[in-house]
Amino acid sequence: MTKKIVAIGGGENGRPLVNGKLAPYETEPMDREIIKLTEKGKPNFLFMAHSQAVSKESQEAYYQTMKKIYGEKFGCNCQDLKSDELSNIEVVKKKIDWADIIYEGGGDTPSMIELWRNTGFDKILYEAWCKGKVICGISAGAVCWFKSCDSESCRVEEKEVECLGWIDAHCTPHCEEQGRYEITKKNLRENGLVGIMLSDCAALEIIDNKYRMITSNSKWHNIEKPYGLRVYWKGSKYKEEQITMSKGFEDMNKLLKEEIYDKEQI
Repeated sequence: MTKKIVAIGGGENGRPLVNGKLAPYETEPMDREIIKLTEKGKPNFLFMAHSQAVSKESQEAYYQTMKKIYGEKFGCNCQDLKSDELSNIEVVKKKIDWADIIYEGGGDTPSMIELWRNTGFDKILYEAWCKGKVICGISAGAVCWFKSCDSESCRVEEKEVECLGWIDAHCTPHCEEQGRYEITKKNLRENGLVGIMLSDCAALEIIDNKYRMITSNSKWHNIEKPYGLRVYWKGSKYKEEQITMSKGFEDMNKLLKEEIYDKEQI
């Protein structure tokens, strides 16, 4: 089966703001591509906010926002999977089997990963990915599929988070935010991985061993052009390149293998 991931570095989804207004809806190109990947006219959308597991109310509010997009705007069938349901294996398997799209929202990555491992949900997610379901998410829900990541909750300690390891790379969301660049640089020197940094309104779409970038309007975030960076250490030298924006897909080795990077710089 074709393995599909859409990792969104950040962006607004039209959520209610504290001032009573609505945030802009920035992730439409990503959402449309996620739906397209199912190859179904009315796919089943399963939303999770396990990175906000401390509050059932926040999980429900997040779901209602996403339901307006995937249900009301795009006509998908929608359900959510709350964190307190993960202990019920029958409910979990029923919802995962039903889903065509499995989408994790943003929040606290370390607590989410810990929850998944403690309940065995990480293994169920992996099986779903291998069966061809579209696995996707934003911020915490984007970086969790990689080997490691930088997380807002760990920024003070400047330590990385060990993630699921499906993609052999380190991932950083919201990379335009102050402080994230230097933390990623430090962590990569210690772990020896290639880093993929995604700004708000930028996403990495991975289909088997191919990838491409997807971007959207980033005016609200004051980013001239959303972007992705490929960064790593080669000996004592720190290297980076901007990930090419292309309508077509390219070989994942161009992102993950240092040797290819070096040859292209000659």
